[in-house]
Amino acid sequence: MPRNFLLKLCALLLALQYGAVLAQDYPAKPVRMVVPYAAGGLPDTMTRIIVQRLSESFGQQFVVDNRPGAGGIAACELVAKSPADGYTLLIADVAQTAINPALYSKLPYDALRDFTPVSIIGTSAQFLVAHASVPANTLKELITLARAKPGQLSYGSGGTGSLHHLSMEAMKAALHLDIVHVPYKGTAQSVPALISGEVALVFSALPSIAGHLQAKRVKLLAVNTAKRSAQAPTVPTIAEIAGIPDFDYPPEIGVLAPAGTPAAIVNRLAGGIARAARHAETVQRFTTLGIDPVGNTPAEYAAQIKIDIEKYAKAVKISGARAD
Repeated sequence: MPRNFLLKLCALLLALQYGAVLAQDYPAKPVRMVVPYAAGGLPDTMTRIIVQRLSESFGQQFVVDNRPGAGGIAACELVAKSPADGYTLLIADVAQTAINPALYSKLPYDALRDFTPVSIIGTSAQFLVAHASVPANTLKELITLARAKPGQLSYGSGGTGSLHHLSMEAMKAALHLDIVHVPYKGTAQSVPALISGEVALVFSALPSIAGHLQAKRVKLLAVNTAKRSAQAPTVPTIAEIAGIPDFDYPPEIGVLAPAGTPAAIVNRLAGGIARAARHAETVQRFTTLGIDPVGNTPAEYAAQIKIDIEKYAKAVKISGARAD
């Protein structure tokens, strides 16, 4: 047997043993969860719910470190360059893992190379919502209306290159619809624009429009997830009504570790996140926020990131959006 091979094998076995030893004592000090958004938003709120449960479970503090700005690029770079010891983690959504790589020609991080996926905490179903005045009560009726009146309907989004923008453009392309895009600075502006009748359609999380739905100012037409949401199980998916295979564009909020973090630590974290996400109290709090808890494995999250990168690259190309 070649000597180089034996040396490499020994090094690998030592590394695995070292990682297992580290995992037994992990965490031995506070763990920093870097959130690429300001306090108060959905990723931040989800993280604060989860860190409370993780701190109790592991007997060590998990702390939130908000690093907003530039679509999360600075936060991603910070974590990518941090020691791969499990003590600095990134809270990421599809903007960081899949949309940014398609929007920017150059990034200071590589979503696949620089991170180790840990687990998806949860997803937030986005509903296709129409203003009450729109003469369509179902997605099929909306498709018929849009085809009869090309360019006369409009939709609002949280901004060019946002998930709401890209998922709508993907739907438009698949169904050959001409609906005008009106970008806003976040859903805090796009939802009020829908309520006022400034735009006819938006994608929105259910809690953001629940009160308006009860007041019959808006109506739900479909949901942009692969399966119907438990939040509104009678609302059909876009895939099932429009016949678009694999149409699935929910925000996924997960945890990434720097590349090279020992597998034993990653697996220990993933197990803790799964337990935290599925805890009865967490599920209850997530439901009020419009979040479906996940808590999957590192391998499952890694596979989802690869799917997302391909999916959003196509959506960005369709939309023509560029950030540089």
